[in-house]
Amino acid sequence: MNEQTIAPPRSQPAGVAPADTLTPADRYQELFVDVQMSRVFADSKTFVDCAPLGEPERILDLYRTQRGQAGFDLGAFVHAHFEVPQVHTSHYVSIPGQPLREHIDGLWDVLSRHPNLHPARSSLLPLPHCYVVPGGRFSELYYWDSYFTMLGLAESGRHDLLHCMASNFAYLIDTYGHIPNGNRTYYLSRSQPPVFALMVELFEAHGVCGAIEWLPQLCKEYDYWMEGAEALRPGDAHRHGVRLDDGSLLNRYWDDRDTPREESHCEDVTTARRTSRPSTEVYRDLRAGAASGWDFSSRWCDNGRLDTIRTTAILPVDLNAFLYKLERQIAELSHADGQRRQAEAFAARAQRRSAAINRWLWNEPAGSFLDYDWQRHAPRAALNAATSAPLYVGLASQDQAVRVAEALRTRLLDDGGLGATEVETGEQWDKPNGWAPLQWLAIHGLRRYGLHELAEDIAHRWLHTVGSLYQRESKMVEKYVLIVPEGGAVGGDGGEYPLQDGFGWTNGVTRRLLHEKPEHPANEACAASSA
Repeated sequence: MNEQTIAPPRSQPAGVAPADTLTPADRYQELFVDVQMSRVFADSKTFVDCAPLGEPERILDLYRTQRGQAGFDLGAFVHAHFEVPQVHTSHYVSIPGQPLREHIDGLWDVLSRHPNLHPARSSLLPLPHCYVVPGGRFSELYYWDSYFTMLGLAESGRHDLLHCMASNFAYLIDTYGHIPNGNRTYYLSRSQPPVFALMVELFEAHGVCGAIEWLPQLCKEYDYWMEGAEALRPGDAHRHGVRLDDGSLLNRYWDDRDTPREESHCEDVTTARRTSRPSTEVYRDLRAGAASGWDFSSRWCDNGRLDTIRTTAILPVDLNAFLYKLERQIAELSHADGQRRQAEAFAARAQRRSAAINRWLWNEPAGSFLDYDWQRHAPRAALNAATSAPLYVGLASQDQAVRVAEALRTRLLDDGGLGATEVETGEQWDKPNGWAPLQWLAIHGLRRYGLHELAEDIAHRWLHTVGSLYQRESKMVEKYVLIVPEGGAVGGDGGEYPLQDGFGWTNGVTRRLLHEKPEHPANEACAASSA
């Protein structure tokens, strides 16, 4: 599929300037490529987040005029014409002696961003209200991160930020037809795990507003994920939809562009050069892997090497569980709104998806839900923590839940919590790392089926991990190594960038678990005293 042009916003609320959806690669052309491939910045995300200090067209013209001159310095040119974003890691370190719960509560304002601070002509997509970012190099709103962050906002009593986040997500759907990976122009061509239906439940539970008010946006998001799917014939695929041989319809992750990710341009070009596959195919699969939120993992690769990535060939368990939840929620809210035909149609869609998940993604010998390779007509043999997503949304049977619990306990549970996979590849969504969202999906999913012993064991281990590192280093981090050394927990490693401090979804899940487990020693964890 050729690169798709993103449609301009359809409408803008009062106070929000129309967004310019040109990406940095579109706008700066050969200047963009030269900056990224010359490694002017150690982190490829830095340049795409820069704000120009003048008209972009004028900067590009100057570059074309000056680059051939003797002594031209590309780095100096970039620093003269762009404002480089600063990452202040010290903002995320607690004051000595501060309890963990208070540290998290105090971070929400540190991690908040305000619309009036959006730099002009940058890649940042304007939003009408303030929002919470993950932290570190991630200075924009992220889709699926935000759901887990919101769990903590609710426990911290920050309903003001919940209101703002709710309005921002509705705005993104109404404006762009979907929720992008993040509010950057270079993220518009893809989304992330569709958890807006879960957000809506959270909004209603905490009095932000009634769930039925979000029915139009839920339907729009569903249309985005299912565009063109109903017309597919068995064995065909289009964008996010795949029609299987028996007529079942399931979904995959996808990105509408087949070029290197702009925030990882040099890395993607290097990856594509290591394989004989068409580079556009590799780029698409790398982008789709980023859309999954698991960027990157052995889930998507043939042998653990990133150049073998095949994301678009894989039907993921978690994606289809979340879409089942979306279909169920649209059916229920449509019924409550008196839209009988729509309610019946979506109830039938949810039933068909449930049957397809059980037909294609449940693996009886493994006793777990496994991703399915629809191009090779075979399940992905390796277990990963997404197997708990059907429990989280209530799709699994009781027998399936019991067997999934046993698989989690025997194959993915480590000292510090639940691992992402059983495979160690050097990618960050593989062993030995653990991630807050995967803990929460498993804990809540197991509780839903009355499997409390394992659920509380995972929660206990995770809180111990987070509390241990906080006591020693006075901060929260993006991911953690789950094989805990004698000296205490350490932050995770691997992937394309260094470990990030902050950190939105770690804060959110941990804050919720601290509330639920007041007896856990992590509630008494305090930041390290100054030397």
